[in-house]
Amino acid sequence: MENPLRRKAQQIVEYCIEQVQPKAAVQRALEQFVPMFSPEGKTVIIAVGKAAWSMAQAAVEQLQTGGRCKNSLSGVVITKYNHSKGELPGLRIFEAGHPVPDQAGFAATAQALCAVENLTERDQVLFLLSGGGSALFEQPLIPAEELQDITAQLLACGADIVEINTVRKRLSGVKGGRFALHCVPARVYSVVLSDIVGDPLDSIASGPAYPDATTCETAGAVVKKYQLKISQKAKECLAEETPKSLDNVITVITGSVRQLCAAAADACIKLGYRPILLTDCLTCQAREAGSFLASCARSYAGKGEKVALIAGGETVVKLTGKGLGGRNQELALAAAAGIAGLANTAVFSLGSDGTDGPTDAAGGYADGMTESRLTAKGWQIVQTLQDNDAYHALQAVDGLLMTGPTGTNVNDVAVALTE
Repeated sequence: MENPLRRKAQQIVEYCIEQVQPKAAVQRALEQFVPMFSPEGKTVIIAVGKAAWSMAQAAVEQLQTGGRCKNSLSGVVITKYNHSKGELPGLRIFEAGHPVPDQAGFAATAQALCAVENLTERDQVLFLLSGGGSALFEQPLIPAEELQDITAQLLACGADIVEINTVRKRLSGVKGGRFALHCVPARVYSVVLSDIVGDPLDSIASGPAYPDATTCETAGAVVKKYQLKISQKAKECLAEETPKSLDNVITVITGSVRQLCAAAADACIKLGYRPILLTDCLTCQAREAGSFLASCARSYAGKGEKVALIAGGETVVKLTGKGLGGRNQELALAAAAGIAGLANTAVFSLGSDGTDGPTDAAGGYADGMTESRLTAKGWQIVQTLQDNDAYHALQAVDGLLMTGPTGTNVNDVAVALTE
């Protein structure tokens, strides 16, 4: 039997993804940048992140329209596996590992650095940056195996993305403003699609073309806080300061979680709900966020009004088990316990890039019947969360949100619907 709430959740998901596609955002940024380009110089496009292909496509279309770019385009696109959608004129397309960097990413980064070698002050680099770039764009200053191990440690311990990037940028030859130094004397025009709450430019994809606001002491504090196991070479890298000023870069942020939340609100209005934005700065543990949203939904349930409670941001997962899942799936599963038995109430959470953790799902969905359905199939929510196995539990009750790679990446949005 068809579930009307499940159908509405899917409609909201699809509308949100459609509204935060990067094409229009990139084109707006280029309207600002193109008049600054030197007509005598070369234009090199370097696009990095989960939305890199879509951003590069938009840039190529814009620059080739009406003779905006006098010279032929060249450059490199680096995105996550299965996130590119074909060839782009003049650009080489690479796919690599995320969230843990791999050899494909290292090789692709080397090609990007080659593309910006020997540039002059008449040349310009159009740097298109989106979330996921920290893993995809990497030139390790320590052995690759250790970098991968440190990344895995940071992901498993529950560190937030700013803490993770504070450490990673000091172990890299391209992060923390160092990529911009590779481009000197050329100008760098940086277009950023933000996937971090508050839009900290030095932390989005670890800030390859932005001065680093963190310090060696900050990085050391993260290592101490989470008791990371690192080598002497890594300690030496953490003690080396990153660039604090860059005079060859102009940056514009062109998309963020605020737009994602606004899109969710619009979609809910179209379905007859009154949207209430709880926050666009959600940064707690995923299961805590799910419990909170469920509590909020319970407060509004049965009051005779259709309400949509919206929370945007990026939660974290602390690994305590060896199951499969992601932060949005954990949020939905945790919410299932809090809304159990409530009629006409649902909570769902979406990763705007279409991939939640190391899974093929974009997020998770739960309603007032989810807990009882799980119990009937032998799943216990508390134990499943302890095992970090939200994917398989939600899969068993049609609770996975599937979109495929979306071509964008502007954080996550969670919605509680109640009628």
